[in-house]
Amino acid sequence: MAASREIEHIAAQWLARRESGEWPAAAQAELDAWLARATAHRVAFVRLQAAWAQAARLQALAGAAPDAHAGAAAPVRAAWDDAATARRDAPELAAASLLRADALTFKPRAASARASRWPYAAAAAVAVLAVGLGWGWLHYGALERSSYRTALGKTDEVALADGSRATLSSDSRIEVALSGARRRVELAQGEAFFDVAKDPGRPFAVEAGARRVVAVGTHFSVRRDGADLRVVVTEGTVRLESEPVGGHPQPTTLLPAGSIALAGPNGVLVRSVPVEEAERYVDWRHGFLVFRDTPLAQAAAEFNRYSARKLVIADAAAGELRVGGNFRWSNAEMFVELLEQAMPVKAERLPDRIVLRSR
Repeated sequence: MAASREIEHIAAQWLARRESGEWPAAAQAELDAWLARATAHRVAFVRLQAAWAQAARLQALAGAAPDAHAGAAAPVRAAWDDAATARRDAPELAAASLLRADALTFKPRAASARASRWPYAAAAAVAVLAVGLGWGWLHYGALERSSYRTALGKTDEVALADGSRATLSSDSRIEVALSGARRRVELAQGEAFFDVAKDPGRPFAVEAGARRVVAVGTHFSVRRDGADLRVVVTEGTVRLESEPVGGHPQPTTLLPAGSIALAGPNGVLVRSVPVEEAERYVDWRHGFLVFRDTPLAQAAAEFNRYSARKLVIADAAAGELRVGGNFRWSNAEMFVELLEQAMPVKAERLPDRIVLRSR
């Protein structure tokens, strides 16, 4: 909150300085640099400009003032008069400002005859107006609403507006909603790895069904399989929360680096492993699947997440065989050939699937 208020005050100072009529090219360059430094700077400045436009008649009122005291007070009174109208339009105003925030260029206005006196008082009034109009939108309105998805057999890394990065696994989808108060991502399907930018004032929450994974600045993955969830933490600490069941709150689980949490209808199971081992669970980002004494049925299911041509286990004996090693998820055929060479497995290759049975 304090940081956001400071940004608003700085934006108001820039606006007042620009409107004063003394605006050299060096000042414009400084403003451009400040605006380019952060999305929050641009949003604050654009919102103040919009509030300034709502109070456009301040200049006329100041020019008609009968004396110096009235001239100083009129802009402030006018700003409060405009507040009632602007409040009704605040959501639309904020949305319109946001849509233009990254595309606008800021040019100085021509100085008026009385520009040396009224803009500073007016800027102060606009800043007060922005507090009334803008804080709620800044903290609860969306700065970014985006949807990202990957096709089967594809992965993708996307940059989010807050500086975080998300890597989507095969056939995955996330819905992103970032605001001034919170950062929310819904994992609609599949798996995603998050490299979260540190921001203690805005927790980063990944929601998946009845579960929510909350972090401030850390590295972790979330995988959704129907009602089941898997969380792997490779750096920092995250908090795993669950929705109340039958009106009863559920316990919160803290997951430090090296934690692998499996959450399902029967609760949450957490396993602590060395960070190096936890990182193997997210090697899919580099094109690999890593198995360590893994049942063949489970290994086949992992390959099936990345390919339309499925590996089908024909009998229980084949499914219980144990496999190990690093394999490229894009080359299931090579995995099958190695199985046939090293294990009592026979493969039947069909156009849409490969059937594995014990021999």
